[in-house]
Amino acid sequence: MKNLFITGVTGFLGGELLVELSKKQDVEKIFCLIRAQSFENGLIRLKKIFDLHGDYFDTQKVIPIIEELTDAELSLKLINNPALAEIDTIIHSAANTSFSKIYDNIVEKVNIEGTQHLLEWAKTLKNLNLFTYVGTATICGKTVKDCIVSEDMSPNTDAKHLVKYTYTKMVGELMLKKYLPSEKILVVRPSIIMGDSRKWKPRSYVILWALATLNELRLFPGNSDSNVDIISIDYAARSIIELVLNENRKYSVYHISSGKVSSTTPGKVTGAIADFFPGKPDFKFVSRSLMADMKKWSKNTVLINEQSNLFTYRSYLDYWLNMYDDNSKLRILFYALEPYIDFIELGQIFDNSRLLEDTTIGQSIPAHEYLKITGETIKEINIFEGAVDY
Repeated sequence: MKNLFITGVTGFLGGELLVELSKKQDVEKIFCLIRAQSFENGLIRLKKIFDLHGDYFDTQKVIPIIEELTDAELSLKLINNPALAEIDTIIHSAANTSFSKIYDNIVEKVNIEGTQHLLEWAKTLKNLNLFTYVGTATICGKTVKDCIVSEDMSPNTDAKHLVKYTYTKMVGELMLKKYLPSEKILVVRPSIIMGDSRKWKPRSYVILWALATLNELRLFPGNSDSNVDIISIDYAARSIIELVLNENRKYSVYHISSGKVSSTTPGKVTGAIADFFPGKPDFKFVSRSLMADMKKWSKNTVLINEQSNLFTYRSYLDYWLNMYDDNSKLRILFYALEPYIDFIELGQIFDNSRLLEDTTIGQSIPAHEYLKITGETIKEINIFEGAVDY
């Protein structure tokens, strides 16, 4: 019977991991690092995670640990907590995933310092068998383009990163072996996690927000045929759990990804949701360079005439102005959306042969297939709130 400690349970992936792990018979206890004002408040926050889809919340099995990942005293507090003395498995899922530069300092503090605090505690556990670090496949960097990326290509300290998030996740991976022996380390690197393949409300609209925004704009400054590696949250969680519970794993690092077989493209994804929004203009894919003109237009610093790159698409500009009061709202969307488009344009597919070899999970459902069923959920997304949050 395993005694687990997990971080990030109020997040998209962490919440799914917690609920699914709680159903496993060979898991005795799950201690959850969670921010809360009190133990009772922590229970309320955990119950909310289970209530979303009507899952049973076993308070004898799932136990809140009220602490803060970025607390400089965290490792000492965990060491001095007798309830945690028998922990044998840690899943570190917590991360700040923001792409916005204004949050770079927070991203570093959570993803690097927080990981260090956890490792300082983990190395003292006498029964520790496994420390699972939930990273990201995108740590390979922005110079790796239009290819199938293997696990062994990362971490690469020379990699150039589009956003601070991927850099910090690379640093987090590099820290692991400074604190723990290799045989106690499992690194799982999900690709792009978007939505849920089941027909219900996903735990978070992270990434799905970008699709909702593009659905509103309908003018996509990117390549419709660029390869994109997208998986659903339920596939990501089931894959990770199977690896964590599989003591006969052959590797220490795994991509949790669609691989070539189940990868998708922007054209296929936008096509999958089109029927949910019959009244909107057709999706139009244009040159990536047009984003610069769109941003200038949103700041009223470019004229739309026959010499303008946007002249051909003025029907879309009129459509935007009819939806929103002023250009400033569009400016927020353009700037928030840009890093997502940058990732899409890289054309990266992450090799999933290790995952398929060491689990029974099978290929993921392609995003353009499950979105035909679940795509309507993006109607619930407030794209302006998302632009600020993500």
